[in-house]
Amino acid sequence: MSNGRPVVEASFLSQGLRCAAWWFWPAGPGPHPCVVMAHGFGGIRTAQLAGFADRFARAGVAALVFDYRHFGDSDGQPRDLVDIQVQRDDYRAAVAFARADQSVDSRRVAVWGTSFSSGHVLAVAAEDRNIAAAVLTNPYVDGPAALAKARGMTSLPSQLKLLWAWLHDEMNWMFQREPHRVDLTGPPGSVALFTTPDAQPGFVSIMPATTRPLRIPARIIGQIARDRPAHHAARVRCPLLVAVCEHDRIAPVGAAQRVARAARLGELRSYPIEHFDVFTGPGFEQVSDDQTNFLRCVLLGATADTAGRGDRSNRSVDDPARER
Repeated sequence: MSNGRPVVEASFLSQGLRCAAWWFWPAGPGPHPCVVMAHGFGGIRTAQLAGFADRFARAGVAALVFDYRHFGDSDGQPRDLVDIQVQRDDYRAAVAFARADQSVDSRRVAVWGTSFSSGHVLAVAAEDRNIAAAVLTNPYVDGPAALAKARGMTSLPSQLKLLWAWLHDEMNWMFQREPHRVDLTGPPGSVALFTTPDAQPGFVSIMPATTRPLRIPARIIGQIARDRPAHHAARVRCPLLVAVCEHDRIAPVGAAQRVARAARLGELRSYPIEHFDVFTGPGFEQVSDDQTNFLRCVLLGATADTAGRGDRSNRSVDDPARER
């Protein structure tokens, strides 16, 4: 799980249900600054989040990594339910849990998200003025834009089948029946939520080998169509780092770039990689290094020079010409 700092199992309650979590603690006595972390669409804490959390802890920032309700080792039925409000409530509960720990400096708690959870981080950082910093990684921040991008890669028959699945699941939810599920990922042309060429192999590459193919309740489609977390950007008062994958075929790049410009203390980092490349190989090394240095600067008071943030030669930063 981790090659660096010790990892401690933990749990907290969100709306009366248990959320499973890990603590990654820095060396030395606290209170420590802390970053609260959860995964993206359908992800769980065992899907490559430990790499980021371990980097942060070794740099002096504690990390609380949790599973949403209905996922992973957390409680909640039905299983594998993606619900935007549920997951944002879980982030709020995780932040409160972190602030209450005596080994955490409650004034220096940050939030971190990847893909779908970047929208949760934006919403929480906008409403909670005591959040010290926020980090968005390969961000999903505009539901309608994401659906429009997906439609461009999906056949009309597949779109109609997904529409029927959404309506079917909404009816099942109203009448308290078992969810009607759809595949999370699939090959191009299939009936699944994500069908870009990199979606299925990318998701498989970050999930534990024992993970079964994920099928989720289709009601999330309607929520995505109404969700525009990018609109919260101007209300975020804390330092905000936005890490964009230039060749992202899943999360709209232009929407994420606009978030970095709209936030009062927004900073954009751009990498010539695809959506899932942030979790492995050179992509992970670059992104995690920049994010670690950002958190050190904001939460530990390191200077840009000592944190190593001055070298941007291999990254395109805040370049409107790259907007999609």
